[in-house]
Amino acid sequence: MTGPLSSILGFGLFGVFCLAFTEKILPIPPSHVLLLFLGMTAAPDAMTLATLLLVTTLASSTGCLVWYTIGRRIGSDRADRLVDRFGRYVCLRPSTYHKLGQAYRRNYLRVSLLAQFIPTVRNYLPIAAGALCLPALPFAAATIIGAMLWNTGFLVTGYMLHGSGQDSLTVGFRIIVIVVALEAAFMLALRYGPAWRRRIKLALGSGRSA
Repeated sequence: MTGPLSSILGFGLFGVFCLAFTEKILPIPPSHVLLLFLGMTAAPDAMTLATLLLVTTLASSTGCLVWYTIGRRIGSDRADRLVDRFGRYVCLRPSTYHKLGQAYRRNYLRVSLLAQFIPTVRNYLPIAAGALCLPALPFAAATIIGAMLWNTGFLVTGYMLHGSGQDSLTVGFRIIVIVVALEAAFMLALRYGPAWRRRIKLALGSGRSA
């Protein structure tokens, strides 16, 4: 994987932009892997690191706006059908998509921001934002802030690993495992949380009645 990435990075900042933009369209490699790699290999100093953050944030936000525009053009019904039909091929459960789509209606600014921290959802939930015709400027602002926070964490971590004297690949792998575990826990909570809350309420209610 590092061979193709290194070749693309040979194009400089344009290559970095293409990598970050492509990851937003099709998450291969996952963003945390890509950003850690960039921080470890393409940021020899703090100024370059800041430039990488700016470029990757711009690229990620542009990718989100592409999906937003597509969602706006195809509408809510067609977007739902596309996710129902093809979502499983990109690890996007239709039930998760629909739940977050409903959350968008209640608080689109908060969901637009938080969506940047959820695997796969961060790539494709902008389709729902566009399909629901949410205001473009607030969506773009929340997306930029979320993307910047997400990118900063992994770029800075990769930069700190570079030249630290530790085995960067081993430490980076451990970080990725922790992030994936946290993301999986979040997805499980999103999927089963309402059912657990109902059971807890029923248990508390039956306990009180007894």
